[in-house]
Amino acid sequence: MMQKLSRLAVSAEGFVFNPASGDSFQVSATGLRVLNALREGQAEDQIAHSLAETYQVELEDARRDVAEFCAALKSFGLTS
Repeated sequence: MMQKLSRLAVSAEGFVFNPASGDSFQVSATGLRVLNALREGQAEDQIAHSLAETYQVELEDARRDVAEFCAALKSFGLTS
């Protein structure tokens, strides 16, 4: 997963460009945090724990949100 994600051009504002396909999209500040953590090789559960602590949300909610974000990345062909 990380290899495809590492090829993305990502701005600090959350603009993401995939040079392989020419596609671009925008992510929220939280989405940017998740994307960067994935690019660093962090596991989904580790990311969810960090989000739950930072944003003071239930861990299960954070896990669901991270899983949905990862599913979206997969639907864009950015992960396998």
